[in-house]
Amino acid sequence: MLNLNGITVRLGGRTILDRASASLPPGSRVGLIGRNGAGKSTLVRVVANLLEPDDGTAEMPRGSRLGYIAQEAPHGDTTPFDTVLAADTERAALLLEADDHSDMDRLGDVHERLLAIDAWTAPARAARILVGLGFDEEMQQRPLDSFSGGWKMRVALAALLFSQPDVLLLDEPSNHLDLEAVLWLEDFLRGYKATILIVSHERDFLNNVVDHILHLQGGKLTLYPGGYDAFERQRAERLAQVEAARASQAAQREKLQAYIAKNSARASTAKQAQSRAKMLAKMQPIAESYNDPTLSFDFPDPAELRPPLITLDMASVGYDDVPILKRLNLRLDPDDRIALLGRNGNGKTTLARLLAAQLAPIDGTMSSSTKMKVGYFTQYQVEELEADDTPLAHMTRIMPGATPAAVRAQLGRFGFSGDRATGQVGKMSGGEKARLALALITRDAPHLLILDEPTNHLDVDAREALIQALNSYTGAVLLVSHDRHMLEMTADRLVLVDAGQAREFDGSIDDYMAFILKGSPDTAKSPKGKKVTAEGRDRDLALRRTIRELEADTARLSADRDAIDRAMADPATAEPRFSRLSMTELNKRRAEIQTKINAAESRWLDAQEQLEAA
Repeated sequence: MLNLNGITVRLGGRTILDRASASLPPGSRVGLIGRNGAGKSTLVRVVANLLEPDDGTAEMPRGSRLGYIAQEAPHGDTTPFDTVLAADTERAALLLEADDHSDMDRLGDVHERLLAIDAWTAPARAARILVGLGFDEEMQQRPLDSFSGGWKMRVALAALLFSQPDVLLLDEPSNHLDLEAVLWLEDFLRGYKATILIVSHERDFLNNVVDHILHLQGGKLTLYPGGYDAFERQRAERLAQVEAARASQAAQREKLQAYIAKNSARASTAKQAQSRAKMLAKMQPIAESYNDPTLSFDFPDPAELRPPLITLDMASVGYDDVPILKRLNLRLDPDDRIALLGRNGNGKTTLARLLAAQLAPIDGTMSSSTKMKVGYFTQYQVEELEADDTPLAHMTRIMPGATPAAVRAQLGRFGFSGDRATGQVGKMSGGEKARLALALITRDAPHLLILDEPTNHLDVDAREALIQALNSYTGAVLLVSHDRHMLEMTADRLVLVDAGQAREFDGSIDDYMAFILKGSPDTAKSPKGKKVTAEGRDRDLALRRTIRELEADTARLSADRDAIDRAMADPATAEPRFSRLSMTELNKRRAEIQTKINAAESRWLDAQEQLEAA
């Protein structure tokens, strides 16, 4: 069991963890979640004994071995295979002792212990873990310094898993993995017999791996049984209860205040009024449900362009005239939603750079609309933000000639309003930096958004907000991501990048997962059916545009309906546009909005059925 007892941590004068407490059951797989900046990594560092709390303790059974990935990736001339084997320090020490020891009694004890820890099968186990994380036999024998930082972190993860600690701490382990490696890791962790504490923002990963959710909010911890979907249901019920209690308390407070005001001056009722005043003073306010109004993604819609945006015809692309991908035939239209699938290193980023015009074709042709604008997001842009600058300075610099109002408006689309636009970038969370990078690349309303792993460092709520923004955006989207939920919710075309080619994948994300796990070549066949005509493509384009417009209308109308509901429940918190309306007028306006929502949803269903039939 892992016990967290009243842990308090203050950093820079701010309380990050405030008497946070929880007891994790033995052998449980726990997902630690919370908003960016809530203190998840801080809590993990406390558990890993890398940070001394101001108060409280993290306790484990005596003799428990704890495993945590160091921040610095392994490096040097040693190989991934040898690095992983060396992670079992007891095995390494015993083997060394077995080679040098002359005492036969001690030598017998050493060999007995080697058998007990299954030392002789260790090379096979190490190789299996490395293969699962994407290292083929040749890669396992290359020096570490020949790999990128992301692949080195995979070696660190492999070494940690191989060492089999009693308490396994993982802080966003999928950030450096492709979808194939994430699926392998899920399967490995489901079979892990010790206690696991995982920081993750991936809904599907949490649903498939963990049996408890540990929610960190406001410096406090709450443990929920089940996966992420179960947590959302339980939390929604809990928030509804809190809101109901707040509304009831507000009504009671209002009645007490009215009684006190009316009866304090009358001698016959002064004592009762005084009693109620004491009752009111002792009434502890119920905290309002947590809501972050700055969580915002709002991509500006581009001007219309006639299809196609980009056409590849037998194109090849690579580096230094050496092709990585060949015979590329691909067409992107203004309303396409395309996800690139395939293992890291197969060329997804190379294809993305070609479509962003950062690489030129080595062979074949690429034609594109001369008026097309492209917004290309990568993690490098997040890392290259100037730490001492502000969001306002960054945006002003890349919008020369724009008015201060226009600069502020673009920042406001992504939650950087008021003082948030003038805070130092170096003090922002990873999620805030990603949001700023997205604001920067969309400043001129691009027709095509190319997003390469946009969800790294975004928490679950931020990912949902990004999905909604992408579904409301009227331009084309090309997405590279290992977040299955995002792919399922945003992409309607899948392109598999593999074996030097990129071809349409005929199936869903679930089909692709089955293809990865089973390795069935039949699943990856090209799409069936007749060649798509220009007329059919234009019809599909119009249907997709209609669907997205209806989704945006429904979201806007639903927000208005919810605002009316809040105004009816608590007039004091009503938005200005509804604050002067009577209850009768509010009811009438709500009925009109609900009628429009019903009509929009009906039209959406019709359009969706037509698109599926097409």
